[in-house]
Amino acid sequence: MPIDKTHAKIIDLRSDTVTKPTAGMRQAIFEAEVGDDMSGEDPTVNRLERIVCELLGKEAAVYNCSGTQSNQMAVRAHCQQGDEILIDETGHIVNYEQGGAAAMSGVSARTLRGRNGMFDLSDLEGKVRPDNQHYCVTRLVCIENTTNHGGGRAWPLEQMNRVATWAHDHGLKVHVDGARLFNACLAQGYSAREFVTQADTISICFSKGLGCPMGSILVGDAATMTRARRARKMFGGALRQAGMMAAAAVYALEHHVERLAEDHANALAFSDAISKIDGVRIEPAVESNLVFFHLAPSLGTAAQLSGKLLERGVRINPSGGQRLRACSHLDATRADLLFAAEAVRASLDAGLGDANTNHLAGSAYESK
Repeated sequence: MPIDKTHAKIIDLRSDTVTKPTAGMRQAIFEAEVGDDMSGEDPTVNRLERIVCELLGKEAAVYNCSGTQSNQMAVRAHCQQGDEILIDETGHIVNYEQGGAAAMSGVSARTLRGRNGMFDLSDLEGKVRPDNQHYCVTRLVCIENTTNHGGGRAWPLEQMNRVATWAHDHGLKVHVDGARLFNACLAQGYSAREFVTQADTISICFSKGLGCPMGSILVGDAATMTRARRARKMFGGALRQAGMMAAAAVYALEHHVERLAEDHANALAFSDAISKIDGVRIEPAVESNLVFFHLAPSLGTAAQLSGKLLERGVRINPSGGQRLRACSHLDATRADLLFAAEAVRASLDAGLGDANTNHLAGSAYESK
């Protein structure tokens, strides 16, 4: 497919966080009934929290500003200063939240080397610290679904249940960073409730695949959510008339979950197209809306290719020296993804030697 020189639209595949609210979502925001959420008086926030509790089969929820805030509230609610979490080495909590667990809660992380961002019992055995004054207390197991820099992979239900059972048998709690949980559900064919049955807390981000302008929610038992709500206040995240953003989340849950299948299909189409290019390798195989692809060193670097793609109106960030990540979303059509794939081919055919990579300064490695 030749490059359309008249194509004026910038195709932004850096993340599904770049989406704009749809017309229906904007109308829901406009019509939202609001109150003071910090006082528990915002009816739309309260409704959203009830909806998600019912959806996941949990007692209580706390709406908040972001997935990072949700995760840090969970760490604070489960752990004390000097405690330790177990998490895959690619996990968002340990890599992309500015060391928040240590900085705000005095909690350290012990990383596990799993596969595609997922670990199993063989990775966990022997990782609980002995009851000894020399060691921190192992307290929490953190699971990311879908995995982000693990490759956009979804945890199999059986593996989740094995890990959660192991954690509880060892007296540990389980937190699910479910920033893209509904993508995982679609990829694996289980329901959100099925997946989190053994989870103690779950974070869901509304500003990624669900297309909201902001917002996340933390869900769990009532006592833990009471502690999490206090943490939200401590972290500066207590909200007032948050019903406008909560209305966007309610709209997304009603209208944007099933359509994630389009994003997955579009990601697969993009993957199939670029996999036919010499020197491009897809790894791991595409399972959700994230496509990680590797560039042969003989062709240039990921940063160089990113610079050349920008010249052609396509935004895809590096995710390593030779690795890039493309993310499909509701603002990117099938045609957009195929145009982007052809832009990859055309950029490599033209050569990458003189690519401008200044646009990547400080933000080369997309974390969201």
